[in-house]
Amino acid sequence: MPYLIDGYNLLWALDHATDDHHSINDAQLCNAISKFLALINDTGEIIFDGIGPPDKTPFENLHKLEVIFSGTRTDADTVIEDKIETCTAPKRLTVVSSDNRIRKAARARKAVSLKSDVFWNKLSVQIKRPRPASSEPPQKRKGLSHSETDHWMDIFGIDQ
Repeated sequence: MPYLIDGYNLLWALDHATDDHHSINDAQLCNAISKFLALINDTGEIIFDGIGPPDKTPFENLHKLEVIFSGTRTDADTVIEDKIETCTAPKRLTVVSSDNRIRKAARARKAVSLKSDVFWNKLSVQIKRPRPASSEPPQKRKGLSHSETDHWMDIFGIDQ
């Protein structure tokens, strides 16, 4: 289910949360969302108002997440509404915003609508969840030691 996220709305919600959230910037937020999307094997777009910082390097090459800045001629809310309206599978879409205008547009197309604080709690739980340990032995990635290689070379009668 692709995610469509109102970037500054989510940042604002984090800054005004009642529990102990450390203040994060837009690049850190995008990294956290990218990690979340990779963990749940999904994709997303986060839309911010304006043109963004001059150096957009922190927003490039984020796995599973596209970062969009609305530009100077429109705002993020309008971009999000347009994306909701043109989505070919709106019932599969999850829209993240606490903005009533965006939530109304999502509900009108029967998309899933999550308030920003609810989404952040979901993200936090997923990122903090313990992952199962790898069932592969560490030696598999390291390869054989020199003595083990020599041993197998002797067994198969291969000269070095």
